[in-house]
Parts: sequence; C-alpha cells; structure tokens
Amino acid sequence: MEEQPIKPATIEDVAKLAGVSIATVSRAIRNPEKVAESTRKRVTAAIAHTGYTANAMAQNLRMQRSQMVMVLAQSISDPNFPGILTGLEKVANARGYGLLIGNTEGDVAMEEKYLRFLSTGMADGLVLMSGHVPVAGWPKNPKAALPPMVAVSRPVMHESIAYVGVDDVNGSKVATEYLMSLGHKRIVYVSGPHGDAVSELRYRGYCLAFGEAHDAGSAWHVQGDGTSEGGRAAVERLFIRDSLPTAFFCFNDSSAIGVIGSLQARGYQVPQDFSVVGFDDIPFSRNISPSLTTVRQPRGQIGELAMSHLLDALSTRTVTAKETLLHGDLIVRDSCSTP
Repeated sequence: MEEQPIKPATIEDVAKLAGVSIATVSRAIRNPEKVAESTRKRVTAAIAHTGYTANAMAQNLRMQRSQMVMVLAQSISDPNFPGILTGLEKVANARGYGLLIGNTEGDVAMEEKYLRFLSTGMADGLVLMSGHVPVAGWPKNPKAALPPMVAVSRPVMHESIAYVGVDDVNGSKVATEYLMSLGHKRIVYVSGPHGDAVSELRYRGYCLAFGEAHDAGSAWHVQGDGTSEGGRAAVERLFIRDSLPTAFFCFNDSSAIGVIGSLQARGYQVPQDFSVVGFDDIPFSRNISPSLTTVRQPRGQIGELAMSHLLDALSTRTVTAKETLLHGDLIVRDSCSTP
C-alpha cells in the first residue's frame, strides 16, 4: 500500500490546538504586540507542534503587498553602490522585505522595463539611485501613479520624494579649507559631468571656502566627467594654460586618481609638487600611491536611513520630501602637503 502524503498543517489546525480563533492566530503572527502574552505563547506552542508555516505569498496577496523594494541604479559599477546596498539590505531584511536590483546604465528602455515590476505590483516601493524621476512607462499624471520613493546619493527635485545623502556642500567646504590651511591659494576644482547635481553642490562648497577666506576671485574649475580618464584630461587642459594650481580638489576619488596618474606621468611628485584631494573614500583610494586624502561618505548609514524612511512611508501610506544629509568625514592621507 502506498503511503499517503502528509498534508501540511493549516492555520485552522493551529487555531484548534491553541483554542483560539483563526483571526487571533493571524494577528499573533503578523502583530504579536497586539496579542496577550498568554495567548501568544499558546499560539507559538501550537505552531511549533504542528509545524505550521505561514504562506507569505498568500498573505502578501491578501494585503496587496509584495514585500519587495526595487533599487533603481544608474550603474552598479559605481564604487559607492555596494556600501549603500549593504545598508539598504540590512534594514529591509530586518523588516521582512527583499530587494530587486535594476541596473539601467542610463538606458530609458531598461528603466521602463524595471518599472513594470512596480506597475504590476511586484514591488511596493522604489529606491532611486539614478538622479531623476522615472517617468518612462508611467501615465501622463505621474503624481498619482508613482509609488512611495526615496532618492539616495543623488538628489531628485520632486515634491513627493525624500532624499538621503552626504552633505556635499559642507564636505567640499571642509576639504577646500584643509588645503587652504596647508597654505594653498591656487586650488582648482575638477568637476564632474556637465549639469551633474552632485558636482554642482560640491563646487558650491568649494566656492564657500574661498568666500569665507575673502578670496572668492581665486576660485576656478576645470571640466571633468567623474572618471579617472576625465581627471587625466583635466590635467592636460590645465597644462596648456599660463598658470597652474598648487592643489586639486576633485569631484570624486576616481577623478582624483586620474589627476595623480597624469601628474606622475609628467614627472611630477604628489604631494611634493601638487596636492590632491578627492571625495567619497572609495576602497581603492587608500591603496594608490600616494594614498588619497578624501571626504568619506557614510554609505552604510545612508542606505539604512533611506530604507527606514521608505518602509515607514509604506507602512503609514504617507510620503514627504524630507531631506536627510549626513556628515562626511575628512580622511587625511598622503596626497597633500604645503605648497
């Protein structure tokens, strides 16, 4: 005789064994703080005895939630991405959510593809690391259609989207003031891509440092693109001019690494001939020679706060454009000295 398959325990079995209603079992699982301790212990014991496992998918369907969050990134190759993702995932896991990663590489068609996850209910909210509102694939009235969102690292100008990131203005001001404290007066800012919001914020902080030193006319910048090759190209453009800086403050560490490489290729020494400061404190910045002085982004903390804000918004069904800026620490290494 063939053995009959053992039927999995149901919530009705748990309720019968614990002597409570099905609703009480459900409440003890989803909101244990709302159930008396003695009742909760009986339900817990019944679950353990029967081996009951709640069907998460069915519960989510009833609650009209997927318990998933989409992270829409411009590029997962960004050195800041892994640290922020770690913070996002830490809080998501603790609160019963999973993550979906959408890597767009700036492709609108890819962005539209990933947004279908939200339009079909496969994700409840969105973490924006792309720097813009994802309008592709949404109705003409996006204000009513967009799900709860939070922007991370790159601000998004929208009345319903909160932002969590580093204080770019203050961090850049501190970095520039550090170069000034060493005696540098001719400091050039190597910018990021044209029109980049973060690059403009960091340039503002750089200019503020000169303004408070009553020498705003000494501020100048050269265009970069946020890559090491962009940093190299910026140095080449500077060397066709009549005057040179004694120090470089760069939009990010990748640019600074390119600047150092280009200076060394020309036979100069850093920091003996030129000082260089970056921004972000990516892992590679401490491993180059000389090790790079930079402003550290608290990437893990940014991710944790952003996910907490998003999940709170999902829980309360309210959205705000709250801005949370975290302090960036100046990390002094070997790439700077007196002029």
